[in-house]
Amino acid sequence: MVGESGSGKSTIGKMMLKLLKPSGGQILLNDKDIYKIKNNKEFYSKVQGIFQDPYSSFNPIFKVDRIFKLIKQSFKKEVSSSEWEGRVEEVLKKVGLNVGDVLNKYIHQLSGGQLQRLLIARALLMDVDVLIADEITSMLDASTRVDVLEALLSLKEIGASILFITHDLSQAYYISDKIVVLYKGSVVESGSIEKVFSNPMHPYTRMLLDSIPQLDRKWEEDRISVEDFDKSRAAWKEGLCKYIDRCPLADLNCVRPKLKLVEEDHYVACVKM
Repeated sequence: MVGESGSGKSTIGKMMLKLLKPSGGQILLNDKDIYKIKNNKEFYSKVQGIFQDPYSSFNPIFKVDRIFKLIKQSFKKEVSSSEWEGRVEEVLKKVGLNVGDVLNKYIHQLSGGQLQRLLIARALLMDVDVLIADEITSMLDASTRVDVLEALLSLKEIGASILFITHDLSQAYYISDKIVVLYKGSVVESGSIEKVFSNPMHPYTRMLLDSIPQLDRKWEEDRISVEDFDKSRAAWKEGLCKYIDRCPLADLNCVRPKLKLVEEDHYVACVKM
């Protein structure tokens, strides 16, 4: 899920984690409205989240080994201690961590990249069905980001569904099968990431892709600029497209569009397409 700041990406993630209640509509897990699932322990055994700041996700007075023991006590009581220890070691190796380097450490003794991989390890240990990953690499250096993304891919290998929320389109392309492009709380384009990236149909998606820095050329001065558009568009009545005040293709016929199928597994909300 991609889009500029304020488009609603994190809000959707929080609603899927039952941290915010939606004002309308439903969020379904296995055909059940998640807000009608009364057993939160059962819900969170299958749905977990990883956030931008990993330090806020851990109890700072616990060492890592105790955190994993609490996971076993809360969600995996049926697993024997010896089997659990083996699973912990196996999972830590899968996410690129050495048992001796992390288990006996407090949270403040570990880096942000290590903590993000520990959160992915937690999801693997819990056998989650859905993981919400909200800007999990934005606080990490470039070399560590690749390690975290590779760890995240290990969750896909076990069949987990991942909502990967990001501003970084290159990361979205690297890790995702499908993409949803948000603008001001509405989906403007969605579908197979290969099709959306190779044939972007919505002007906003095109602008996002055009803004990716290229190593072989400097930033061009003739790119789309909000200041170049007719300022009167912002005063047009409700019912028009939300992107109308920034779109170079806009005219008075741009009523607020609905998603329509433009090719197999590719949808766009634009009356010009």
